[in-house]
Amino acid sequence: MTDLRGVVRAATARLAGSGVPSPQVDAVALAAYVLGCDPGEVHRGMVLGTRLTERQASRYAELLDHRAARVPLQHLTGRAGFRRLELSVGPGTFVPRPETELAVELVLAELSRLAAGPVVVDLCTGSGAIALAVKDEHPPARVYAVEASDLAFRRARHNAERLDLDVTVILADATGDPRDAPDLAPLSPVAGRVDVVVSNPPYVPQDAVPREPEVRDHDPTMALYGGPGDGLGIPLDVARTAAVLLRPGGLLVMEHADSQGDTLPAALRRTGEWEDVRDHRDLADRPRTTTARRSGRVTEGESSGR
Repeated sequence: MTDLRGVVRAATARLAGSGVPSPQVDAVALAAYVLGCDPGEVHRGMVLGTRLTERQASRYAELLDHRAARVPLQHLTGRAGFRRLELSVGPGTFVPRPETELAVELVLAELSRLAAGPVVVDLCTGSGAIALAVKDEHPPARVYAVEASDLAFRRARHNAERLDLDVTVILADATGDPRDAPDLAPLSPVAGRVDVVVSNPPYVPQDAVPREPEVRDHDPTMALYGGPGDGLGIPLDVARTAAVLLRPGGLLVMEHADSQGDTLPAALRRTGEWEDVRDHRDLADRPRTTTARRSGRVTEGESSGR
């Protein structure tokens, strides 16, 4: 038997020494995972003198070794919180970040002004985080999610089924044209009628290798890098798909790197396909998400879902 308080304190010190950004939070989260409880119960157990069994202590030490080696916490626990949801994640799937919640807020704000039954498409869905959060918080929406990675596609579909959220998950390249790409055929009936397209595409510039080992060594490469130069190659390809899907006046919501707060909006304006292009800052006051409307006239309150 091992004292929980001492174990967590020692783990916190070890993770801090390994450069983990949130050592105490992660030490407690791993203990909660091993004990099958929530972090609040771990804190309570530390006060009450809870002790770990030998098996629990061994499992905790094993997980701690991996976290100290900078394996993402979410890969060790198999779960990640995103807005009101707990998602299944793991190796080969991009771990959703808190800053991406801004994209969901922008989508929900747009849906709140539309008629019943709006249509939303999430391109490059990864674990399904954005699509599932939108469906969870705006149930009348008809939501589609597109992902090119077979592993991430299966993870997103699993999350939709586990959370009992009616989202259509499609295995396809989000840079294709839904009017003639066979894998995007499920979207062809709504092409030109979608109300909102949202995307957190690969956008890291090719030479801007992330410094955090959790990102650099464990997030899938295809979910990170947006192409040579400024990293906007894939985001702009995704925007072209969005332009085909959206109705006139429909909204594009796209996350980007904090270095792209000026360049992505400028690139979208140059295409002539977008108007009312704006950029939005995240809670850390960094440029994070661009919105743009598909060029064309639309009546206030119109929704393609009607």
